[in-house]
Amino acid sequence: MTTPDTPRYETLSWSVDDDGILTLTLDRPDALNSFTVTMADELEDAFRRVNDHDEVRAVVVTGAGRAFCAGMDLTREGNVFGLDESLAPTPQDLVDRFDAPEIRDGVRDTGGRVSLAIFDCRKPVIAAINGAAVGIGATMTLPMDVRLVSTKARVGFVFGRIGIVPEACSSWFLPRLVGLPRALEWVYTADILEPAELLEGGLVRSVHEPEDLLPAAYELARRFTRNRSPYGVALARQLLYRGAGAGHPVDAHRADSLAMFYASMADGKEGVAAFLEKRDPAFEAPASRVPDVFGDAR
Repeated sequence: MTTPDTPRYETLSWSVDDDGILTLTLDRPDALNSFTVTMADELEDAFRRVNDHDEVRAVVVTGAGRAFCAGMDLTREGNVFGLDESLAPTPQDLVDRFDAPEIRDGVRDTGGRVSLAIFDCRKPVIAAINGAAVGIGATMTLPMDVRLVSTKARVGFVFGRIGIVPEACSSWFLPRLVGLPRALEWVYTADILEPAELLEGGLVRSVHEPEDLLPAAYELARRFTRNRSPYGVALARQLLYRGAGAGHPVDAHRADSLAMFYASMADGKEGVAAFLEKRDPAFEAPASRVPDVFGDAR
């Protein structure tokens, strides 16, 4: 489904169904959906934009053709990662000038910008990994909530093969998902991992035949959103992600308290009434209206 405000991208396709499930497709099939600076910019835009699209209830990300994303497009001239080699950035530059154009465009890794946008998303995000997902093709899925894979999927954290390092905030996400020892092994070996190992390692939720992958992802998306408050889901997603990195339970208590305070007045009253009246709720509070319950500058 398209509307007048449907965004137009060069490397992505955007389609929303009648249930509010957005399918965001990496759409460079002739190049195995390899990642470019343009794709990074468009993914960041899509995940920032979706927060204000209240008709979107959840996001399913997949790839066109036979790959999910075959990593960075290494055919670009010059620095293939789009970085400005004339600079000599310091750690303090990444604090003081984080969003300055020369740092944002010339120093910060493009995959990390995408991961931070996904982290900030107010909607559930499901990766439907239909084929090869290596390098940034693997790490971009880590801040997504759930990963489903096809039997044809192959995933690899292959940075060591070309002498670089994990990116896209994967040093934060990967150990939290699979544990530090396994994360180190997968990065050190740079192996291409098959579905059974991904499932055993806890990185993916389930393995599906190719024709069953997207239907399974859509059904899960509907389970996440049917008769659920978009407002409550948006807050819950942020509470769980931010709580996982909090230094003390009191940090979670502060955020939980504010979230409960505002959610109770947004859709909480309707939810309680529906429960007592034994009917489906009619939630109306949109995700775009959720308040800041953390109050910190990142």
